[in-house]
Amino acid sequence: MSQIDHYKRYTITSALPYANGPLHIGHLAGAYIPADIFVRYLRLKKKDVVYICGSDEHGAAITIKAKKEGTTPQAIIDKYHAQIKDSFEQFGIGFDIYHRTSSAIHHDLSQEFFLNLYEKGEFVEKFSEQYFDEDYQQFLADRYITGTCPNCSNPNAYGDQCERCGTSLNPTDLINPVSTLSGKTPILKPTKHWYLPLDKYQPWLESWIATKEGDWKVNVYGQCISWLKSGLQPRSMTRDLDWGIDVPLEEAKGKKLYVWMDAPIGYISATKQWAEDNGKDWQLYWKKQADEADDACLLHFIGKDNIVFHCIIFPSILHAHGEYILPQNVPANEFLNLEGDKLSTSRNHAVWLHEYLEEFPGKQDELRYVLTSILPETSDSEFTWKDYQARVNNELVAILGNFVNRVMILMHKFFDGKVQGGAKLSDAGLDTEIGNLYDEIGKSLDAYKFRQGLQAAMDMARLGNRYLTEKEPWKSIKTDEAAAREALHNSLVLIAHIACALQPFLPTTAKKILGMLNWHKDSIAYDEEAVFADGHQLNPASLLFEKVEDEAIEKQLAKLAAKKQAVTEAAPAPEIAPAKEAINYESFATMDIRVGTILAAEKVAKTKKLMKLSIDTGIDQRTVVSGIAEHFEPEAIVGRQVSILVNLEPREIKGILSQGMILMAENAEGKLTFVSPGEGMHNGSVIR
Repeated sequence: MSQIDHYKRYTITSALPYANGPLHIGHLAGAYIPADIFVRYLRLKKKDVVYICGSDEHGAAITIKAKKEGTTPQAIIDKYHAQIKDSFEQFGIGFDIYHRTSSAIHHDLSQEFFLNLYEKGEFVEKFSEQYFDEDYQQFLADRYITGTCPNCSNPNAYGDQCERCGTSLNPTDLINPVSTLSGKTPILKPTKHWYLPLDKYQPWLESWIATKEGDWKVNVYGQCISWLKSGLQPRSMTRDLDWGIDVPLEEAKGKKLYVWMDAPIGYISATKQWAEDNGKDWQLYWKKQADEADDACLLHFIGKDNIVFHCIIFPSILHAHGEYILPQNVPANEFLNLEGDKLSTSRNHAVWLHEYLEEFPGKQDELRYVLTSILPETSDSEFTWKDYQARVNNELVAILGNFVNRVMILMHKFFDGKVQGGAKLSDAGLDTEIGNLYDEIGKSLDAYKFRQGLQAAMDMARLGNRYLTEKEPWKSIKTDEAAAREALHNSLVLIAHIACALQPFLPTTAKKILGMLNWHKDSIAYDEEAVFADGHQLNPASLLFEKVEDEAIEKQLAKLAAKKQAVTEAAPAPEIAPAKEAINYESFATMDIRVGTILAAEKVAKTKKLMKLSIDTGIDQRTVVSGIAEHFEPEAIVGRQVSILVNLEPREIKGILSQGMILMAENAEGKLTFVSPGEGMHNGSVIR
């Protein structure tokens, strides 16, 4: 029995998408496909599961979108909530409820939470200096301020988070802050807010998170430990905004709840609504029970940018309240990239789900398959249209579709599609291999290794193709009809097992297969025996998948290229950093810049940005630590010539003595390139 099998009930959540834009494949790969697979898997095991999601309809991102489109926040959330909900339904994500944080039930519950903590004296009330836009005469929430990240120097960091390096920020951390309303530098002005004392909860958090070591993903656990080591600080749970949930205090008129207080509570309010609609008791899925063994298992499926909110802030809120269960696991995924670049909604560099559904009708499972195959489970991964084509054609069509189609056609050709004498598995070796693959699927999904689980399910189809090739019923039918019938009957039973195994991963395909088999229902339980009665009539064979042609792929690549060109043409000229103070020639002449060649490169352990380089400078071979690890793979830069400042004073970085600095250029998006010396230069050549 797996670690989570002993629970009576399961509360599964996927991150609430912001209702300020459509869904793209990065969203699917991060929080929705993994959760949907896991929920379907639990239901096949006959578990009591509620799967919760909904639109996050508050926060500055909504009002910013409204200003850009010249409309109201309400119009924005109505538009995108409907679009997102429709896309999920068409794609087949099986939520029990897709709710809204603008609902009355959610506003009431969020205010109840705030008052509960307020009346217990959990909040710290204090005045703080907050940025204020004098032109617009309003305080600026986090997303209304941009500036340079103090951690990675990204010039477009937001006041709450840098989306390049993932660092959580306060607006006053930003260098050169600018108001997104007026484009001017805001002033600091005192305002009162209510803070959640995360520093007070740190000892409890450290103790609780320590129990998750070895259970939570290393990327999730590692990020939590990093936060704790840095030392937690109180975080404001209120904002000066004109859109959101009112702070339920007389002295707080005009203030709203911080979106990251109200958004996770949206999971609970959605469950309350689902329970009201279905005659259930929502408290069984969220509140601690008298017998701890009767508590539900809470799992949050999210992307890595939401780890701190689901592993630090929301658990602290639940802990302070006291009546609620805590997450048993938070299986966060890393980021999905697209065609060699980061997915970007602002640059329109994305594969939008609603567009995919329009342009590839009926091919939901093809996208589910490809994305599941490349899920960024512990590190970033990449979607390319060529890989999409290859996986559909070489795996879904050539392996899965081919096996099912061959068996069905041969059954109709030789036996008019009718089972004679009943069909059950008669090959002991085949039975053992199928059992082993089921075990592998269960083991993988229990550990949130969805790629591995899908591979095992597809291995059943590979097993079928090998079995069919070995038995050759198209030949034995001429000399031994009974042997041909047995081989095809065994293959039919294997197809039923394949349909069963595929249900969490490719639900539409599984139903199609069961339909061809003329199964008595459109699903098959894990513990259901796969047998066919004497005289069972199969339905006609049909293709499960169609090949993706080159034309369709070229069209998608051209579409991405056109988007990129449009953004480039529309983009304003990048801001150029002003020149530094003038220096005299003698100061410049003291710098000794040489041509060097990278001999070896490796990432520095336990860092994201640092790479250790061994460089031949022509003078000697030396070690340099450089912050380029997020931009280049080590093996790709070995042998590259670089410009290196060789007389920089040595400095110890992460226990490594760095003896120099390589010169890099950085564009407006923060992408680094080498300042190359050009061809034909020898190591040690002086750069003047």
